[in-house]
Amino acid sequence: MTEIQGHCDSKFERVKEVFAHHFESGLEIGASVAVFLDGKPVVDLWAGHADSGRTIPWEQDTIVMVWSTTKGMTALSAHKLVDQGKLDLEAPVAQYWPEFAQEDKGSVPVNQLLSHRAGLPAIAAPLATEAYFDWDTMAGALAAQKPWWEPGKAHGYHAFTYGWLVGEPIRRITGKSLGKYFQDEIAGPLGADVHIGLEARHDARTAETIQPILSPDDPPSPLAAFLSDPESMQAKVMTNPPRNAGVTENSREWRAAEIPAANGHTNARALARVYSALSRGGELDGVRILDPSTIDAAIVEQANGPDAVLGAQSRFALGFGLDSEQWTYRPGRVFGHTGAGGSVGMADLDNRLSFSYTMNQMKNEAGRDKCYVRLMDAAYECL
Repeated sequence: MTEIQGHCDSKFERVKEVFAHHFESGLEIGASVAVFLDGKPVVDLWAGHADSGRTIPWEQDTIVMVWSTTKGMTALSAHKLVDQGKLDLEAPVAQYWPEFAQEDKGSVPVNQLLSHRAGLPAIAAPLATEAYFDWDTMAGALAAQKPWWEPGKAHGYHAFTYGWLVGEPIRRITGKSLGKYFQDEIAGPLGADVHIGLEARHDARTAETIQPILSPDDPPSPLAAFLSDPESMQAKVMTNPPRNAGVTENSREWRAAEIPAANGHTNARALARVYSALSRGGELDGVRILDPSTIDAAIVEQANGPDAVLGAQSRFALGFGLDSEQWTYRPGRVFGHTGAGGSVGMADLDNRLSFSYTMNQMKNEAGRDKCYVRLMDAAYECL
């Protein structure tokens, strides 16, 4: 039996039961789950181990990489600039990033970057693995890239490129990297343990990212077929720059780099704290990070339908995911972002609720039967 640690209000005991069941069923190695209701933490649980060898306990302050769940924090940074009157989402990207105008992209508006409609999910020119760690290389390659489709006419998941595309205008406007701006304006003021670009001093408390264990019974990934053609857009989304799965993401170089679509490090408590502020109209404990009107505009649907990269139906607001076939949240004014393997952070404006789940054992899950969905459903059962 895995010992479940932390705090859980008696009303939300069902969340703890589901969390424990995941460990008993062998689905987890280490994980954390948190629920905030109207700014108060009603669930803050953690359990298991931080390493694949199960020798290092998952502690209260353990953090882990959350893959694309990072995208929600990157979107939030852009909306903070909107709030400050420094970024116009209707303006051309080239107004802030002149080099972006190459290949007839001069009229592409910022909002298309946030909603995965810019036609830039991949880079055609071959790049080395080291390009992940060089911001200027990635930004330059994207500025020079011809869109794979006419911007605004379709949408497709910008799995890795999203971070540099949204982050470069922020860097041009503020003179700060995306990670530094996010820390100064959002994570720091909220006291949230969320990092985009991780300092070496945090390595000792950072859990190992563990790749999913595949079995013959697992449904095939729609991306698997695309990889058979290495020159296809879909293949280049995942393989350019190339990545050594299970090795690259646990390296000091990967952790230190700012890859704002994929390498945020945090835990459920910290992520739920950020989303709790959003669920309350942008304020928590006297700290305001966004105006309510900015949040309302940020969660308006921008794209809904077949995803040109993923194949399945996806649905996006301005940087946040909405309930869809691809990503499960809840109907209504609910938004957030998931990450590869199953992590998630989300906010529910109507219930003033936030929910987050982070883990080190990535899952090869399909459909809506996922660990985070079962935990999220349990939280809603308790309301």
